[in-house]
Parts: sequence; C-alpha cells; structure tokens
Amino acid sequence: MPKTYQNPRYPYRRSADQDAGFAHHPVIIVGAGLVGLTAAVDLATRGVPTVVLDDDDTVSFGSRAICFSQRTLEIYDRLGLGDKLQTKGVTWNRGKVFFKDSLIYGFDLQPEGGHRWPAFVNLQQYYPEEWLVERAEESGLVDLRWKNRVTEVSQDGDKATLSIETPEGAYSLTCDYLLAADGARSRVRRCFGLSFDGQVFQDHFLIADVVMKADFPSERWFWFDPPFHPGQSALLHKQPDGVWRIDLQLGWDTDPEEEKKPENVIPRLKAMLGEEVDFDLEWVSVYTFQCRRLDRFRHGRVFFIGDAAHQVSPFGARGGNGGVQDADNLCWKLAAVLDGRAGDSLLDSYDAERVPAADENILHSTRSTDFITPKNAVSRAFRDATLELAADLPFARALVNSGRLSRAYCPPHDGPGPLGPNLLVPGSPCPDAPLQRGNQRSWLLHQLQGGFFGIYFTDRPLSADERSKLAALTSNHPDLQSLVIARQGCQDAESWQDCDGLFEARYGATPGSVTLVRPDQHVVQSWSVLDCEAVARSRAEVLS
Repeated sequence: MPKTYQNPRYPYRRSADQDAGFAHHPVIIVGAGLVGLTAAVDLATRGVPTVVLDDDDTVSFGSRAICFSQRTLEIYDRLGLGDKLQTKGVTWNRGKVFFKDSLIYGFDLQPEGGHRWPAFVNLQQYYPEEWLVERAEESGLVDLRWKNRVTEVSQDGDKATLSIETPEGAYSLTCDYLLAADGARSRVRRCFGLSFDGQVFQDHFLIADVVMKADFPSERWFWFDPPFHPGQSALLHKQPDGVWRIDLQLGWDTDPEEEKKPENVIPRLKAMLGEEVDFDLEWVSVYTFQCRRLDRFRHGRVFFIGDAAHQVSPFGARGGNGGVQDADNLCWKLAAVLDGRAGDSLLDSYDAERVPAADENILHSTRSTDFITPKNAVSRAFRDATLELAADLPFARALVNSGRLSRAYCPPHDGPGPLGPNLLVPGSPCPDAPLQRGNQRSWLLHQLQGGFFGIYFTDRPLSADERSKLAALTSNHPDLQSLVIARQGCQDAESWQDCDGLFEARYGATPGSVTLVRPDQHVVQSWSVLDCEAVARSRAEVLS
C-alpha cells in the first residue's frame, strides 16, 4: 500500500530514573496517544511537569480519529495548535444523507456566522499527535519516554506506584497522580481489575483510507442501502493529502481478516467509486461497534481519560473529541491542586462532570448504531419508512440518525437562570464571539486563556467606581482576571467591543452583568450586577 505519511520514529533514551532504579514525580501519564499527549501539553501550559510513558516509539498508524469538532479546535487553539489543524485539515460544515440511489436531504452544522472555527476539521490523527509531541518537547516540562512499557500499577493513600520495562531493564516510579490514557485495552485498568461494562454490537465495519483524485465536495456523505452496497450503509469523508475515508458496513457474518485483504476490499470500492476511478489503498481496518465505560473515572490517585475510560462507536466522531475534552476538564484542576490553590476534593468534579458527558456520547452512539444497523425486519421497515418521509418532511429528518455528530457536553439545567431564559447553563462551554478594540480584531476565547475570568458587559465607558471594583477583585485573587466587553457602538478605547453584537446575544448579557468563567473556558455563574463578593465566593466554591 502507498503511504502519504511516514511515521516518525522517536528514540528510546535511558532516563536518570532508571539509573537510580526509582523516582517520584507529581504527574505520570501512561499513553502517548492523542489524549495523553493533549493532557501533557495542557499541564505544561499551566507549569506542571509530567512524565509520559508509552510502549511504542511513534504516533498512530492509520488515520483513526479524523473529525475534530469545534470545541476540540478551541482547546487546541489554547494549546497553540489550532491554526495548524485548520491549515492542514479539511474544513467542513455540511453533509448529505442518501437513501438507495436518492439524496433525501442535506444539513449545515454551522448556519450562523461569527465563529472562529468551523463545525469540523478533518485531519488524520497522526498529524496532531506529531505536533503535540513537538509542543511537548518545546515546553521543557514533558519527559516523553518511548519504549517504556508499564507492567504493574498499584496505589496507596498518597501515591501510585508503577513498574516499567524498557529495552535496558526494569525500574519503578511513584507519582502523586496518575493519568491512564492507554486506550481501550488499558493496561492500567486491567491492573486494578476494573470492569469495562457496556454493549458490543453485532456488526462489522470496514474502514479504508483511499488515495485518489476526486471532485467530491468537502462534505460528510452517508448512504443507507445504496445500490453499490445493497442492504448496508456507507460513509465518505475527505481528508488532506488526497486521502478519502470510506466506511462500509459488512454485516456480522463476515470474517474480519478476510475482509481486510486487498483482493476483497478493492471490488467493494470499485462498486462505490466506479470502475474508471483510479485509487490506491493506504490503510484498511475492520472494527465492531462498542459502547462501554468504567463505572467511575477517578479511582483514588488514578484518573482514566479517553478510551481507557469510555469507548463509543466511531459514527458521530465522539471518541477522540470526548477524550480531548476529558483532558481539558481535568488538567486545570490538577494544576490548581498541585500548586495549593485547591483541595484534592476538586478532582472529584472530574468524575462528576465527565461521566455524564460519556453517558451522553454513549446514548447518541447507541441510537446511531440502532438506526444504522436495524436488529430485525420491523426495525428496518420503520427505519426505511423514516428515510422515505425525510425527503419531504422536516419532522422525519429529525428522526434520521446516521451518527449524531459530536458537540461539547452541556449539563442539564431546570428553569431559567438569574438573567433570564437565554442565559448559558452553568458548566457549559463558552461560545466564542468576535471582538474589536481600535483596529485590533480578536475572539473572545483568545482572551479567556490562563485562569478564571470575570467578563463584565457594559453599554458605556467604565466609571471610576467600576474600575476600582474590578481592580480590587483581581488584585485579591491572582488567578482571576477581568475582561470588559462593551456593547456594539459604545465608544470606550480601553474595552473590547462586541463588534457584531454576538457576545450579547449568545450570553444573554445585559449592561452591568458579569459572567465568571473557569480556566477551561466553561461558565461558572452569571450575575445581573457587578457583585464582587459574589464572584469571589463563586470562584472559591469552585476550588473547594
């Protein structure tokens, strides 16, 4: 098979810890994949050193996770990689759904303007992993140890202990906190004997990365029961380097090893693409749907993130995005605990917030799988009738599920907030909005980087009293900064202007209101007036 990408090989280096035979570190991460590397770089941006252990010496083989959602792009922008992903990747917002030989409808995931990032960027997983390795090495705070295989893990009240094998012998490490990012077959999870409960769906799917020249648009195309693959489903996605991702449903009564052979893959692809289309296979895999998770993601000193904590089917792009958002949720909390600004109990909120997020992803993935792979004739008849109605009736389109695409988790919330029904739900990620100050254009999330932020919205230049209150608030809490946003048209040279009125609309902001934002750019709480004591108290409650 030809290769558009050559995996880098990272050298094994003997560490000083091996010479000593034993050492202690604040944070150790097991697994240098997408999620583990994201956590390491995130912690480095917060000044936290880590040791990352991986039993391999390279990044992912094959494209694997390819759809990076808007929220994940926002996280990678904070880590200094957003522009790289967008420049190299394929941007898309639109998709089409086909039934048999007909287009039944199209959709737009981002019909509204005023967003820094698109709904999705398609990019082979090995690219961001390679860039994360570079960022980790540049930071000087990440000790990446390739060919370091973890064999045993245990913990007591104040530390976790790891046994590690290398090409030059074994050694041991202890740490204050251990992040298990070692995938669906997690060795760390097995060491603790933790059950990974859920459902395995009885179907096989073929993934093929195909190198070809094609004039298909940069859209997500999904077919139910197409003429080129009758009775099954198919998916087409564009990637960089002339690579196209094709997923083909195979059925449960197929042999995965046989189906991966080129002599069996190529005829299926020719039936889909046409005999006249020249293409080469770059990567082929066969998988089954699995939706599983741990009962808890925190176990004492050990935190499970990404596929080590939860596994979902690939339709909907929920696996990689969910894992990156796990790291985003956990790392600022670890940093706050390690530097003494918060107690250990803050770390319990990782479990409280990310388990429901995983449940939401599993729910959507399970519903997608049930719709894509009907279990009996009655289910198929209902599915097909829904698809036929969807061509003309909008209500039926809402029932079609070809993989509900990943969105950032928003906690449930009963009733309106203190500023009214349009207020963002506490715990939800901050929507972005364009800002302007003089000739300088920026984005809200670019300004919300570092620690906590109190966003103050005004329709006039700040008074001396307002300036004094904001200055006192931030001076008393070094990890809390203020950001003043003025209503569109307000003439205040020192404030950022809500240049398109989108901050006001998206946040339900009113003049004089304040929104407190966490270090991971999630909303804590909002107030209709500038109550500095309430803001300080809310920040303290988050950290308690």
